[in-house]
Amino acid sequence: MVPEEEAQDRGEHSSSQLSKLREYQQYHPSLTCVMEGKDIEDWSCCPSPWTSFQSSCYFISTGIQENCSVMGADLVVINTREEQDFIIQNLKRNSSYFLGLSDPGGRRHWQWVDQTPYNENVTFWHSGEPNNLDERCAIINFRSSEEWGWNDIHCHVPQKSICKMKKIYI
Repeated sequence: MVPEEEAQDRGEHSSSQLSKLREYQQYHPSLTCVMEGKDIEDWSCCPSPWTSFQSSCYFISTGIQENCSVMGADLVVINTREEQDFIIQNLKRNSSYFLGLSDPGGRRHWQWVDQTPYNENVTFWHSGEPNNLDERCAIINFRSSEEWGWNDIHCHVPQKSICKMKKIYI
């Protein structure tokens, strides 16, 4: 490309970035963006005050029963030990938080909200959990004897939430 074409291409890219940014700001008025990689075009953003980890953004609710879908997100799906460790750094020990994991039929067929396959090798249940077929939702909570872990619970019991969404790339 000749220099004029490169400058024009950068201008068009900047214009599309700005357009994309305005679209997201309809739902999230404030975004925090960081440059990833060496290229000026590689920006990843999370809504403020969400927290960034790997390719996702996380929101830890401070109130009861925050609705993740209203914010363009789902209840959290935890896929790795590293993700679990990251999340628990931001939680309050005296609170419990809904996960995006449920057992709708009460038959111990756990399902993630985003249809990620449930992998029994990547679960963090407290010992003895899940323990009640009538408890069809899952939370993460702190137990002094075991630290942080998952517990099955009745879905109607009010809890805080952890929301997760993909990072916004502009």
